[in-house]
Amino acid sequence: MVTSRVKRFLALVGVVGLVAAGCGKSNTTSGGGQSPGPANTLLAHIMQSGELRVSTDPKYPPQSSFDAVTNTWKGFDIDVATEIAKRMGLQVKFETPAWDAITAGNWQGRWDLSVGSMTITPDRAKVLDFTPPYYFTPAGLAVFKTNTSIKTPADLTGKKVGVCGDCTYEQYLRGTLRIPNYHIDFQVHGAQIVTYDTDSTAIQDLSLGDCVRLCAAFSAVPTLQAAIKAGKPIKLFSHPLYFEPLAAAVDKESSLSPTSFVKRVSAIIGRMHEDGTLSRLSKKWYGADLSQQFGTNG
Repeated sequence: MVTSRVKRFLALVGVVGLVAAGCGKSNTTSGGGQSPGPANTLLAHIMQSGELRVSTDPKYPPQSSFDAVTNTWKGFDIDVATEIAKRMGLQVKFETPAWDAITAGNWQGRWDLSVGSMTITPDRAKVLDFTPPYYFTPAGLAVFKTNTSIKTPADLTGKKVGVCGDCTYEQYLRGTLRIPNYHIDFQVHGAQIVTYDTDSTAIQDLSLGDCVRLCAAFSAVPTLQAAIKAGKPIKLFSHPLYFEPLAAAVDKESSLSPTSFVKRVSAIIGRMHEDGTLSRLSKKWYGADLSQQFGTNG
């Protein structure tokens, strides 16, 4: 059951996203300013193709990962994307562009949808149309397992902290993160920020030893927990620093109008909240219901 607080949040973000979609420059013709006919929309093109192309990260477990041995994808984001495609009557195909290419927009038709645990931010909303959030993830810090000197986020001043480049975790460390309708309590100040292509690489460097390359890594708590479960010699701080609303995204600059496609995916995500699908998938991958705004133990 979706809580009333989540419903209000979903409604707010949904309205913002759809208004933004309606204002995108690709949503009108160059002539009379009318919306293009259904046959000329991104949704119509995708439905005709029979395939939904989704961008995601092959090295971001438990959200998404690719097993080259078995040639299979797995993870929470993978299951969510697959379910969205199924409910649209489409086959899903996963693409693996760099994260900064996804968040920059102007995809030039290389993929249709991002289902990659993307946080809704004002800067990203300038180039992307967002659906309502499909889950809310806790952001947390980890240190090497034998460390005893770093006990609070404040102890990271002057210390090297590894983080994915051009992502919200880097923005948090720089004190620039903004999330609509959400207060951020910045608890880390003056850290030496070391950026990586993905969180997993930062975790690998942290695993080399206490402050050998990094003194801490900053990532989604489920990602850090998965690393610990896989045997990485790291340990989590006791409490998340904040929770992020994570949504699917569509390119505003699509050559075909994205409005109806954003509405269709948003409606599907809404139904997946209501019928418990997102709650079930969250508990499957995280052991907790992160489809709720602040997560509950599952």
